[in-house]
Amino acid sequence: MKIVICGAGLVGSAIASHLCEEQNDVTVIDASAENIQRITDQYDVHGVVGVASHPDRLSEAGVRDAELLIAVTESDEVNMVACQVSHTIFNTPVKLARIRSTAYLDPAFASLYGPENLPIDHIISPEAEVSAAISNQLRVPGAFDVQNLCDGKMNLVGVQCTENSPILGTSLRHLTSLFPDLSLTVLAIIRDGKVILPRSGVESMETGDRVYFVCDSTHLDRAMASFGHEEGEARSVVIAGGGSIGLMLSREIEANFQNTHNQIIELHAGRAKSLAEELQGTGIINGDALDSAILREAGVHKTETFVAVTEDDEVNILSALLAKRTGAKHAVALVNIPGFIPLVSTLGVDAVINPSQITVSSILEHVRRGRIRDVHPIVEDLGEVLEAEALPSSLLVGKPLRAAKIPKGLAIGGVYRDGKAIAIRGDTVIEAGDTVIIFVVRGKIAQVEKLLSVRLDFF
Repeated sequence: MKIVICGAGLVGSAIASHLCEEQNDVTVIDASAENIQRITDQYDVHGVVGVASHPDRLSEAGVRDAELLIAVTESDEVNMVACQVSHTIFNTPVKLARIRSTAYLDPAFASLYGPENLPIDHIISPEAEVSAAISNQLRVPGAFDVQNLCDGKMNLVGVQCTENSPILGTSLRHLTSLFPDLSLTVLAIIRDGKVILPRSGVESMETGDRVYFVCDSTHLDRAMASFGHEEGEARSVVIAGGGSIGLMLSREIEANFQNTHNQIIELHAGRAKSLAEELQGTGIINGDALDSAILREAGVHKTETFVAVTEDDEVNILSALLAKRTGAKHAVALVNIPGFIPLVSTLGVDAVINPSQITVSSILEHVRRGRIRDVHPIVEDLGEVLEAEALPSSLLVGKPLRAAKIPKGLAIGGVYRDGKAIAIRGDTVIEAGDTVIIFVVRGKIAQVEKLLSVRLDFF
């Protein structure tokens, strides 16, 4: 597939990395010659220097022959105009744009987008995606990652094994026999920055392991308890940062979290005043989240969850650590810089939210057409969890999984059939039309194609 990416920042670079690994023809446009030099040195992509919305730059990038335009520059307006130009002049079939301003995302103005107006086929809102990810964290505070699968009928959960986890040292095969009626399948174990896929069943979990499992959503509480986590939905939340994400998250809490007390710490007085006018059910404190006196005023010492979502990674990390030391039970930090992510959990922060990773996931859902229905990233960009339809010709269909030849780098985590979640066991037989949950190690998407018997052009 020929793809043009507008923007070579964190998101554009991450998308280019994924897509060139999958043998796509990728060209990146960016106004910074330094960014283009960096991305072309690092990945097998073409580069064009210039403003991404200018017709001559888009023409040089080959957008006339492209099947897909992905506009993820730092400017909403440049992204919008790039889609308009690509549609009007070059007839680009599919156009995706990252739009961050809440003014453009107001449902009252939804008619703005469409073939007759602004021809954007799919809008990606990082702030909305991040807010949704954090709200999932609030519902399951003991997990560092929670994602919905199969329209919420199943969950993908990441949980860290502590020294108090009752299943430490238990083999995965024995885990199944311990909880025979629990719909839970361990999908991957992350240890020392590497992925361990359970293939023989003899693998066991150790203190410090980060474990991803798939479970029936109705079994989530029992699944968390099996890992030693029985925390309920957060009833008290303190948010550091009253920007777009903090505002969206507070609206979500006010609308959908019954009996949850929420406060925002906002550094800038003007912004704090506007938040106080807009959020009637949220307490607003004007102050510095790195000031221990302000944290105590916000009641962080007795809060269940502290969420740091300012625009500064260092402030988010340090305030989360300070909140934990002050007494917060759980701390979540938004971290943009990929290099920080492996370090943060070792410092004591319970969960890390990476906007770039979430945005890339949303975009890849639209890039991988056909039988791939959804894409979910895992921490540190070590792999993805896919929701895929099993075709009648698939190598998985019609035989027990223990007899299927599953390539290395892949693991099957669950099946969804006729509205019912099915845990994976050795004797599980996948049927045509099933939605199959598949973990794939980074760079192994071609193996999924082989397993599903789907041509590469479906992706």
